[in-house]
Amino acid sequence: MTAIAYRTHSHAHGDVADTVSLTYDARLLRRKRLISARGEPFLVDLPQTSSVDAGHVFVLEDGRQIAVVAADEPLMRVTGDLVRLAWHIGNRHAPCAITSDGLVVQREKVMRAMLEQLGATVTDFDGPFTPEGGAYGHGRTMGHDHSHSHAH
Repeated sequence: MTAIAYRTHSHAHGDVADTVSLTYDARLLRRKRLISARGEPFLVDLPQTSSVDAGHVFVLEDGRQIAVVAADEPLMRVTGDLVRLAWHIGNRHAPCAITSDGLVVQREKVMRAMLEQLGATVTDFDGPFTPEGGAYGHGRTMGHDHSHSHAH
């Protein structure tokens, strides 16, 4: 029988039984079958789609906790005029991590072309991706519609 996680916590309460490694995109979920690092399958069945960060835990029906680890994924380190580059990244609604030595975004050829055209130095690497949160420092920055519908 597959264990089910109906809830998450932002941190562990007591001992953690196992871990699950997820990319940034995979950490946005509502209902999904996952497999822990030790090979145990479990079903995440949350009441609504949620963004789960590294360090959060899934709480299984029996009370065991499975900690979320940010998986390595293809990324790009961006250096140059960081304020200007950050504005352009934000204008595309792309998730971005801010580090002491540059900006970090997911590896993507259109983004790379834009950044290089703006004079950025772009370096590929693989690592965990933990971008800045949305407004007030938490949650995801979701794209939004710039069109305006005016019903009169």
